[in-house]
Amino acid sequence: MEIKNKVIVITGASSGIGEAAAVLLAKEGAKIVLAARSEEKIAELAHVLPGSLAVHADMRKPEHVMNLIDRAIEVYGRIDILINNAGQGMYGPIEHVDIEKYRDIFELNVVAVLRAMELVIPHMRRQGGGMILNISSRVSKNYFPYLGAYASTKYALNAISLTAREELKKDNIIVSIMLPKMTATNFGRNAITAGQFERPGDAVNRPMEVDTAEQVAEKILEQIRNEAPEAMM
Repeated sequence: MEIKNKVIVITGASSGIGEAAAVLLAKEGAKIVLAARSEEKIAELAHVLPGSLAVHADMRKPEHVMNLIDRAIEVYGRIDILINNAGQGMYGPIEHVDIEKYRDIFELNVVAVLRAMELVIPHMRRQGGGMILNISSRVSKNYFPYLGAYASTKYALNAISLTAREELKKDNIIVSIMLPKMTATNFGRNAITAGQFERPGDAVNRPMEVDTAEQVAEKILEQIRNEAPEAMM
């Protein structure tokens, strides 16, 4: 799919991968709808990205998700691409997972994405097609200690996304997943942690390659263009 003049909704756009993707896709000529809880940050970003729109949205709140899609349609008349990037991590042994906090993470990482998909699909169908790109994680392809709870949300996201890809082929709606590895963002610092343990990548004798948010954004751009079902960093 070409980028120029496309309307692209990006959740979690106030920092990290979401912000980097917004900046890069805007440079390619897209009209960006910036969604995040941080109103000030997305408002500042909207000022420097021509033709963009900032919409305050806590993706855990159904009314916010509905307003996000409605505002994009109201302003631009269409949504060509939805990038579901908002998410939160969780670290800790399975035996110490806080169930209520896990429910909250699942609500953001899975339920909110499904809700946004359900709201945008009818619009894409009416306009003749579109693309949904869900940001998953490399952990959904592995079994890393202390990441089981978080990884389970991404396993679920993969299943929903790739099943939807098959279901929506007839409508010319492409659904894909991006699987970044460890990225230099605030994601880890904002994650929920249970107990004392060594996080992946913390040990000095086990250095891990870390991508920048800009590198992930470049991969997102490539995936939009080639419409691949999966892309891995």
